Order: sequence, then structure tokens, then C-alpha cells
Amino acid sequence: MNAKLIFGMILAGLAVVFVIQNVAVMELRFLFWTLSMSGALLMFLILSVGIFLGWLLHGSFRRRKRNAAAAEKGPA
Repeated sequence: MNAKLIFGMILAGLAVVFVIQNVAVMELRFLFWTLSMSGALLMFLILSVGIFLGWLLHGSFRRRKRNAAAAEKGPA
């Protein structure tokens, strides 16, 4: 198996264990909003948003790099 895949699976497993162990209700306040939810759900949502943003940014940087390489080559 690929080392990155194994490392990612271990990190995902640790994240799941961390979330399961933190199920107390937490209150999140931001400006005038207040949100009460389970700590596990809150951490899962934050982790999901982080993964999604990382995926989007990675794709954006790859696209920019590919376009820059194509511009250096010039028209075919």
C-alpha cells in the first residue's frame, strides 16, 4: 500500500477516536450567534470544512502550476 494512504488512514482513525471521546455538549459563540451542539459533531464539522478547503486549494494550486507550465512552453 501507499505510505501516504496508510498515514492518512491512521490520522483519520485517530481523529475518529478523538471525536468519540469528546461527546459533551459545547456552546459556540460568535458575535451575536450562539450555537449549542455536541463537541464530537462540532469537531467533525470543523475537520470536514478543513478537508474540503484543503482539497479546493490543492486543486487551485495544481491548476495554476499547470497553466504556468503551459504558458512557458508557448503555443504549440
